[in-house]
Amino acid sequence: MKGIVFVTGTDTGVGKTVLTAMLLAHLRDGGIDALAMKPFCSGSRGDARLLHSLEKECLTLETVNPFYFDKPLAPAADPKAAPIRKVLDKIRALAEMCEVLLVEGAGGLLAPLGKNYAAREIIAALRCRTIIVARNRLGVINHTLLTANALQQATKEELTIVLMQGKNRDLSSKTNPQMLRQRLGGTRVFLIPHVDFLRANTREIKKSARFLKKTLAGIL
Repeated sequence: MKGIVFVTGTDTGVGKTVLTAMLLAHLRDGGIDALAMKPFCSGSRGDARLLHSLEKECLTLETVNPFYFDKPLAPAADPKAAPIRKVLDKIRALAEMCEVLLVEGAGGLLAPLGKNYAAREIIAALRCRTIIVARNRLGVINHTLLTANALQQATKEELTIVLMQGKNRDLSSKTNPQMLRQRLGGTRVFLIPHVDFLRANTREIKKSARFLKKTLAGIL
């Protein structure tokens, strides 16, 4: 595979970084020249640091995360928010350096990142494959369908859904995957077993990536 894969979500804190990191570890372990970036971080750079830890021999933290805002707000709330052209230039420049570039969004698909754009507009401009990440719990069907519908209005490129399993499963977690498959036609829906977000580090990510090798390969 080659090109750009954008990892967005139904909300913040749904597991985008953990999934992106595992996909990166899986690709690199398989000999694929893969890189990952998180263009936007607000409040903390922890997500970008996790990705950087898996590729620090070839990228700086500033390359992984070129747009950092110290306040925990949507990036568009900062008067210094970058224009979409500048963001696309950063992504495309890094994509030229590798076979596969994973791009992790910030927040949900429509979280405002700059003047008149969100992740949806970036995805549409890049014409890239997209992975929508959501937490497998009550309410995920509505959130995922809304996100998928908003994305499909902007692009016809391939879409994949990944549900991240929580530590404490509710009754809906058993039926959510199939119900999403039924309502999204041929869209592929995958389930990732519980991964402790708070303990996610380089070693744990690589360990989880090896354990979930077949699932990660299917997602990609």
